[in-house]
Amino acid sequence: MNKLKALRILNKLEKLYPDAKISLEYSNDFEFLVAVILSAQTTDSQVNKVTKNLFPKYRGKNERQEIENFANADFKKLEEDVKSIGLFRTKAKNIKRTADIILKNHDGKVPETMSGLLALPGVGRKTANVVLKNSFGIAVDTHVRRLAKEFGLTKSTNPAIIERDLMRVFDKKDWPRVTALLIAHGRKKLPLNLNLGKIN
Repeated sequence: MNKLKALRILNKLEKLYPDAKISLEYSNDFEFLVAVILSAQTTDSQVNKVTKNLFPKYRGKNERQEIENFANADFKKLEEDVKSIGLFRTKAKNIKRTADIILKNHDGKVPETMSGLLALPGVGRKTANVVLKNSFGIAVDTHVRRLAKEFGLTKSTNPAIIERDLMRVFDKKDWPRVTALLIAHGRKKLPLNLNLGKIN
């Protein structure tokens, strides 16, 4: 598929979902990272219910202090704080270890590189791309993977290859919108070409 056809798809989806964006709620980079880690295999709305109480509990005078609070948190209490989310034990452990690594290896700041993020517990390429606001790629979740293939944007089912194919046909400035719009359309579970016109 060429860039012109890809742009037509993007423009049509923008008309359908003008307010499409990541719905996780947070107030700084570390909270966003925690929210994304928690969001694996659950809904953003469920994560927001948990973080509504979680973040204020550990929030400090600044972001670094909040990271310190998570790093020093009692593990059992942290588990209790996130227990309503699937895989809560693993996620609690990853959040605590991630906070500790950020303090020790990154001067208390969330890494701004793909390699730095991938070294954190519980952070895969999809999570890293989301945290980086897609500066270095496009986050490929189940919706993006399905629609990218159905729209003819890729022939692969491999997330890494799909990411590469999407990055090839969309301009870098559009990568954040591509992720948000494909996810928005995928969640609606509507017919593929609804109001999209001819795209082949």
